[in-house]
Amino acid sequence: MLTISNHVALADWEIDISQIRAQGAGGQNVNKVASAVHLRFDILRSTLPAFYKERLMALNDQRISKEGVVIIKAQSYRTLELNKEDALTRLKELIISATKQQKVRRPTKPTKGSQRRRVDHKTRKGKIKSLRGKVSTS
Repeated sequence: MLTISNHVALADWEIDISQIRAQGAGGQNVNKVASAVHLRFDILRSTLPAFYKERLMALNDQRISKEGVVIIKAQSYRTLELNKEDALTRLKELIISATKQQKVRRPTKPTKGSQRRRVDHKTRKGKIKSLRGKVSTS
């Protein structure tokens, strides 16, 4: 069972974890041991509240397919147990991040002082650059 919050938890039957062989370097061990994990979680079939489902489906995340299946591949660790734990942690973080309310961005204007400092800095740099020309020897 994966606990998301005090009121929300996911049962084991909702999360499909399968073992796969890890990619990349590792020599003989990586070729014979299936220590990587593929985690699949179907959002629409889950027991999550409707609010969570709507937020997850609205996310623009490459791990979520059009059908609403979250696919997480974990292969950072050498053992299967640590990779399972990593995949479950990443699923939990994804669900929690979907429920957080984004702050509304209010456009701001630069202050008069900062505008003046910016223009002064530009004129100083321009004067320095103008002195970089050829020196006349007359």
